[in-house]
Amino acid sequence: MIRQTTLAAALLCSTPFAHADIGVREVAKGFDRPVWAGVPQGVDGKLWVMEQAGRVWIVDAKTGEREKEPFLDINDRVSRRGNEEGLLGLAFAPDFQTTGRYYVNYTDKSKDKQTLISRFISKDKKTTDPQSEEVILKFPSIFDNHNGGWIAFGPDNMLYIANGDGGAGNDPKNSGQSMDTLLGKVLRIDVSPATGYKAPSDNPFVADKAIKPEIWAYGVRNPWRCSFDRKTGDFWMADVGQNKWEEINYMPKGKSSGANYGWRLREAGKETPNKDVGGPAPKDAIEPVYSYDHGNKDREGLSVTGGYVYRGPLDELQGRYIFGDYQNPRIWSFELKNGKVTDFADHTQALQPEGGRINLISSFAEDNDGNLFIVDHTGPIYQIIEK
Repeated sequence: MIRQTTLAAALLCSTPFAHADIGVREVAKGFDRPVWAGVPQGVDGKLWVMEQAGRVWIVDAKTGEREKEPFLDINDRVSRRGNEEGLLGLAFAPDFQTTGRYYVNYTDKSKDKQTLISRFISKDKKTTDPQSEEVILKFPSIFDNHNGGWIAFGPDNMLYIANGDGGAGNDPKNSGQSMDTLLGKVLRIDVSPATGYKAPSDNPFVADKAIKPEIWAYGVRNPWRCSFDRKTGDFWMADVGQNKWEEINYMPKGKSSGANYGWRLREAGKETPNKDVGGPAPKDAIEPVYSYDHGNKDREGLSVTGGYVYRGPLDELQGRYIFGDYQNPRIWSFELKNGKVTDFADHTQALQPEGGRINLISSFAEDNDGNLFIVDHTGPIYQIIEK
């Protein structure tokens, strides 16, 4: 069981962090509610920026200029019935440079509120014919919130998908712990076939016909941004809490198969306050390595946004997990040593644009050199730099 550390404990037991002389530069601005950014393997100097309403733009990371045409435009297919719906995630295939294949996660406009995982092909790597869409996986969202939306290729070249529990309060369908639904789960699928996908034979529950074979891990509420450490392959996941706790989960490479993160019984390693759904920790439950109380008087935060372990050019930040909060836009980092949080640091004041502020941290992004970017839901994209 992974040890949990709260904010107070982190501050008490950590050694002082020598604050790096860091800041941010504005890379680009003027996007319509951006929620993701990233780059394909082998590409330098560019940044792909996703707008929640259904468009993706390619931007010059130095000048901020965007291409005249969007890389993808499926605005007519994307539902925005709630603040948490929309075009939410993108993953470039490892062989994107040769195949042009990539994958998106979005909520569609169907009456039954489907979440779609679709494959697209960009022939020129600059634009996409929307008619190239192949829906490879879909499932109902139930309500308008808790859609998760993160997708990425892992170190094993499998596609991972983090899904929320379907929405509302207290997970009314018990999706987190029910193994006959894809909601409240982290999925792992093999998208190497020319069409469709396969459930990998080494997925933890693939032999049990009563369990969805795509399930890799379960017991999550609304995972908002996960990542794999580009150096170690370790898995990190931020899970948005209900009304009390926000949490960061960590699993070493090769150890996350079959993991149960506890929801709806547990909220950040503690019994869910609602007496009708809370309960003792399931056997072998994975507790977060870090959590913070979003109901305290200091309002440390209200909705966690997961980030990355920093592997860029700034020596002072090496190996530190950097993350933030969406509604109270603070930015923190820590190191994890022997399963314990140490050297906790608050970078909120340092990482502010000159003459302005970051408003709503919807995501972090990483390029192929390990540079880290901050996506502000109000429109700008920033890069963390040395002053």
